[in-house]
Amino acid sequence: MKFSQYFLPTLKEEPSGASIASHSLMIRAGLIRQVSSGLYTWLPLGVRLLSNIQLILRQEMDKSGCLEVLMPCIQPYNLWEESGRGDVYGQEMLRIKDRHNNTMIFGPTAEEMITDCFRKNIQSFKDLPKIFYQIQWKFRDEIRPRFGLLRGREFLLKDAYSFDVDFENAMKAYWNVFMAYLRFFKKLGVDVIPLQADSGPIGGDLSHEFHVIAEVGESDLFFDPELVELVKGEINADSVNRMSKLYAMCDDKHIANGSSASVRSAKGIEVGHTFFLSNKYSSAMNVTVQDANGKLLNPEMGCYGIGVSRLAAAIVEANRDSRGIIWPKNVAPFICSIVNLLSNDSSCVEYSENLYQFACAFDMNVCYDDTDSVAGSKLINNDLLGFPLQLRIGKSFVKSSNVEVLHRRCGKVEFINKDNIQEYLKDYFSKAN
Repeated sequence: MKFSQYFLPTLKEEPSGASIASHSLMIRAGLIRQVSSGLYTWLPLGVRLLSNIQLILRQEMDKSGCLEVLMPCIQPYNLWEESGRGDVYGQEMLRIKDRHNNTMIFGPTAEEMITDCFRKNIQSFKDLPKIFYQIQWKFRDEIRPRFGLLRGREFLLKDAYSFDVDFENAMKAYWNVFMAYLRFFKKLGVDVIPLQADSGPIGGDLSHEFHVIAEVGESDLFFDPELVELVKGEINADSVNRMSKLYAMCDDKHIANGSSASVRSAKGIEVGHTFFLSNKYSSAMNVTVQDANGKLLNPEMGCYGIGVSRLAAAIVEANRDSRGIIWPKNVAPFICSIVNLLSNDSSCVEYSENLYQFACAFDMNVCYDDTDSVAGSKLINNDLLGFPLQLRIGKSFVKSSNVEVLHRRCGKVEFINKDNIQEYLKDYFSKAN
């Protein structure tokens, strides 16, 4: 992608109304634009970010045996009346009347929808277990949207739902998704802490929240420091079993005088949530399957959410410095930017263009700042955008045929001869995050 052909409306100044860093940076870096309170348009760079997150998320969900579906975001209200949740969300639920005077809602979640789909298509234990998931836009009419995408009204959510014949198998599904979440966040390059939490309006007896530690987080977290190291290590049944024995509570579950003195406290941004629902919805909506003896039973359910758009903001909040965003390699909208600092020098222009064409030919995820802005402005802009690697073609190239290579996260600078830069790029892109 060439900057001259892209839509990348970056801003030098702090946008009005942005009270936290992630909100400001996502606007300044041309990822999003606010439409009205709590509603945002995702611009091309932001869409690339969402796509990268969803790609990794789908890989981990599919690997765990989950099946992707796509349900309507507009739902019939009568399903919510049937489940007994019609009034649970109060004014946060956006209600709509269609032309036939039927009450519809813009779904804040989809337990009723998937349960209705299940009961119309599955009647036997032989078709279980099943875990369905979707990535779909949701809406909650927040009374006071704030903090940009962290507390917006419309949000992109990965919501999954498990169906099992009994409690034992339902627990297997629950911890299977739990491990998939930890693998997903690790592959994303994001450190999260899983903690026991209240189930809220979703319901159920077992619940965990997944938090990114950040000063602007709205949740108070209390956890054993060992948990931080465990989530960075290998994710398997043994490590998850160890995690389950450590103290890790959200504020609504924390017992101030009942926890160990070694418990650490921090603020966190919730980016994921898992719930064991038992038969809360299957019983209320009269969903039954036959067991091996022909007996009808209500399947055990679980539900599992990851806020994709909220996670995008949390990644920015946790990966930044005074100059701008610092993207983890696996989610970066572009991994490398080629920056021509001397747009009036024919040798720099020719080399930059050839390098860009080379990178494109090898399907490298690169962008090329070919604008005629002054060098200082380009450096500031590319630091703001925060792509992991910058290749700067400027004075060093003219004087000694070297490309200045900046690693955005650590600040390391290398000078690589122009004849070696292609092999350097091949090696860089071949390495995992």
